Amino acid sequence: MLKKIIACIPNTITCMSLFFGCIAIVMSFHFYEEIGNLHAYQWAWICIGIAALCDFCDGASARLLHAYSNLGKELDSLSDLVSFGVAPGMLVFNFMSLQPDTPLWMAFIAFLIPIMGELRLARFNIDDRQTTSFLGMPIPANAIFWIGYVACMIKYGYVGAWPTAIIIVLMSLTMVMTSLKMFSLKFKNFKLMENLKRYIILMAAIALVIIDGVAGFAWTILFYLILSIIPSSKSVA
Repeated sequence: MLKKIIACIPNTITCMSLFFGCIAIVMSFHFYEEIGNLHAYQWAWICIGIAALCDFCDGASARLLHAYSNLGKELDSLSDLVSFGVAPGMLVFNFMSLQPDTPLWMAFIAFLIPIMGELRLARFNIDDRQTTSFLGMPIPANAIFWIGYVACMIKYGYVGAWPTAIIIVLMSLTMVMTSLKMFSLKFKNFKLMENLKRYIILMAAIALVIIDGVAGFAWTILFYLILSIIPSSKSVA
């Protein structure tokens, strides 16, 4: 019985990620509505962030408890599609649709985020080359970018429908670019040289969020993209 309970822990965490992704979708449709001391879009950010934390913890707990399963792998992908594909897509869609100078039909381009995310996850599941690094932007990182982007637009002002549409297309395509090799952000140990790029990203994220608030997450993911493109003399595990 204890073994069965332990085996269920990673999948339970994965389901929690899905749960918070669903809440984020609901919150995005109440975008500017105040709930408690925060706007609904801020609750959506928080929920996607919690889902990302759960996504990190389910894999870590599976490794720690030796509770790997094919079911867990499938659950993880399905959960990621909702929490890091549909949720940020709906967040961007609702933000664009609420802008007075953006025609509603243009807001639908935000659906490209979950569509490309779905393709990225499906390819990941059948590609055995993506064990220690990724071919294309990981879908959780893409979701974090959109949290930062929406925050940036709210903080500094909307750049317009067409620039946003172009950014949506470009960032969505990064998820399915097999020529784009990106290192994993998950730590397997805490050795400095084996995780140098990960520590750099972590420090950059802290600095950028301190400087620019939630908008700093967008700059962090762009930095992650640039750092991945820079050739390394030693592959990052």
